[in-house]
Amino acid sequence: MKDHSQKMLQGPLLRNIVTYTIPVILTGVLQLLFNAADLMVVGRYCGSISVAAVGATTSLTNLIVNLFIGLSVGAGVTVAHALGAKNGDMVHRTVHTAIPAALVSGVVLTLVGVLFSESFLTLMGTPENVLPLSAVYMRIYFGGITFTLLYNFCASILRAAGDTRSPLIYLSISGVINVLLNLVFVMQLDMNVAGVALATVISQAISALALMRVLMRRTDACRLQLAQMRFHRPQLMKIIRIGLPAGIQSSLFGISNVLIQSSINSFGDILVSGNSAAQSIDGFLYVMMNAFHQTAVNFIGQNMGAGQQKRALKTLWICLGCTMVCGIAGGLFVYCFGEMLLSIYITDSAEAIACGMIRLTFVGLPYFVCGLMDVSTGALRGMGASVAPMIISVLGVCGLRIAWIATVFQIPQYHTPQSLYFSYPVSWVVTFAIQMLAFAIVYRRHTRAPALR
Repeated sequence: MKDHSQKMLQGPLLRNIVTYTIPVILTGVLQLLFNAADLMVVGRYCGSISVAAVGATTSLTNLIVNLFIGLSVGAGVTVAHALGAKNGDMVHRTVHTAIPAALVSGVVLTLVGVLFSESFLTLMGTPENVLPLSAVYMRIYFGGITFTLLYNFCASILRAAGDTRSPLIYLSISGVINVLLNLVFVMQLDMNVAGVALATVISQAISALALMRVLMRRTDACRLQLAQMRFHRPQLMKIIRIGLPAGIQSSLFGISNVLIQSSINSFGDILVSGNSAAQSIDGFLYVMMNAFHQTAVNFIGQNMGAGQQKRALKTLWICLGCTMVCGIAGGLFVYCFGEMLLSIYITDSAEAIACGMIRLTFVGLPYFVCGLMDVSTGALRGMGASVAPMIISVLGVCGLRIAWIATVFQIPQYHTPQSLYFSYPVSWVVTFAIQMLAFAIVYRRHTRAPALR
């Protein structure tokens, strides 16, 4: 714990931020490869309808799951503050509260997902030829959702302690298993989307249990002892105070994305298929951007806990600069090689590939702005602010997109996929500007207050 924490609290920031963030990026890429492998396998062996079936579940699953994933953010920030303040007892209580919270959340999500998947998909207007396969995929996915939550809570705790390598190592192993199981279940057993869903659940279980083992083998305050797991009220309340707004924000993002997915569904299965493949591609841009969000949360969290406000501010500017460079380079790459990348997912429809290029043009190219917005949000959370970034993001992203769909998108000449996708960069720019203003206000308040405890 000591060596990793010192990298956040002392030493050259740029180098430490880069070495910390690279494993986070690679871990996020591997997580996306779970879904990408699903799409690639079903696209090559089952056709574009199966691609649409898997892709049509993305917005809905994110809407339901992200509320609870947000609690893992709260757990990570709480651990980071305690580490910065050198409060080992608080770290211990947080770890042993977070894991039971993940287990209880998993049970709740399993019940909701298994029982109501088909009803939710029907409300979204999922095309009739896609709906049955989508429902099968969702039921199996939610049947193993507890492992997804366990992995995220464990990874959040480890990253707060400076360990970004363990999540990468074990997710790499489970990722290889996921691909192999995809091929077996789809090619050999002809299970279609049920096969890729089952492969995802099994691989996520492996990575989650492996990270629990890592926590159990630690020798510091982050060590997990199963017999001591219970809810400690102060730590649970702090996790909820910080994590619940983050989860609500992500879920409300999901609502706007569900509305956009419903609008995409109205254009037919070709656009749904192209959008699903492109969404998977620009998802790789998102994890690269979001890695700097996670870095900002933990570096700023520890430094604010230690009372090092100026180092926290410097962290923000470095993360913003790295995000802009990586985002612009990544956006140009997916645009220039978009058709080739889309053809990996879709092999039977040139029209679907053309539809996918529309999304990459309007969403992929300017994705660096989304990254800037995420980093500013992470900086606020790292300082312990939770409600302010939620309100700003909900109004700036969700509110603006919903308003766009209700107004601009309803005008006949703008009732197009291009107009729909344009709402993304517009909402990012507006939200980033307001988040930075909020950061300036909150930072000024903290510089006049004692360190977080």
